[in-house]
Amino acid sequence: MNPELIDQIVKDAELGNNSYSQNEWDPLRKVIVGVADYACVPKLDRSMRCVNYPGNTENEIPPSGQYPEQVIEEANQDLEKLVALLQRSGIEVVRPQKAKAGYNNLCPRDILFAYKKQAFASPVPLLARKDDWGNFAGAFKSGELKILPTSYESELYDTNAIGNPDLLGLTEKYPAFDASNILKADNQLLYLVSNTGNRAGADVLRKLYKRSSKVFLLEDVNSYRHINKTIAFLRDGLLMVNPFKISDHRAQLPAPFNTWDCIYAPEPVDIGHFPGYCHGSAWINLNVLSLDPQTVVLEQNQRETQAALKKHGIKSIMMPMRHSRTLGGSFHSVTLDLKRKHD
Repeated sequence: MNPELIDQIVKDAELGNNSYSQNEWDPLRKVIVGVADYACVPKLDRSMRCVNYPGNTENEIPPSGQYPEQVIEEANQDLEKLVALLQRSGIEVVRPQKAKAGYNNLCPRDILFAYKKQAFASPVPLLARKDDWGNFAGAFKSGELKILPTSYESELYDTNAIGNPDLLGLTEKYPAFDASNILKADNQLLYLVSNTGNRAGADVLRKLYKRSSKVFLLEDVNSYRHINKTIAFLRDGLLMVNPFKISDHRAQLPAPFNTWDCIYAPEPVDIGHFPGYCHGSAWINLNVLSLDPQTVVLEQNQRETQAALKKHGIKSIMMPMRHSRTLGGSFHSVTLDLKRKHD
């Protein structure tokens, strides 16, 4: 990536008056909620094989093309219920265009990052997804949303990772990351190194936020998933983790997060997926959206997780998201918080 481009983005942001959310838990005021229309499985190329399907055999890769109409319709029904809940709570909701996408318009969290003074489209590692940010551009004022590009040359991908979970599908040749590899905690960011985010991407974040925030790496934990299937930041000093990935948060998480109180999430109720289409872990009980430090939106079948959260003073609003495993996103993934109230 051109260093001069990063320098210009930093300069533009410092001159701006934007103020985006700075953590995952303050009272939510404005949010983007995705739509399922036109969601599709892109044609298989090097990026899809190394990033999405390195652990799949050829027979396990879903067919390319638009998802079945039943999936689209039912996913949109559940998204509309989420929108209604948010609006009843006084939260401003922004929706993307219902237009064709290379991948989908469902998960703004994957492709956009809004934090403090800066909002940008991520240098996503999937070639098919590189322009999907355009359907969300209407959520921002002209010139507000910056674009962080990457290169989709073959050198970005390591085909040796196919069938080998000890290798990652991305090299360090160019910076690339999905924004859902990042969790925000005021002046600290936690960044997962995985098939959807390389260390070079974290280096770009460090440069972008060198004056305001520190970036901490989480490594050797989860090759195939985004961070929001492994960790949830619930409030300052409290997090929830997938115990099959993080069995000892004090040993596995970087400081300062290893000193936080930790809920080891109960094993989830597996809600299943549409036959032939699976793009998400069963651990959707980690993929929660915080409305404030005492309230989250949680998938409606996860009663044991609801009980675990209640012990820590957190109320769960139980909502449906029937195709979160099919499409690859539950409540955290299908939203992007733009504004939270910072007391």
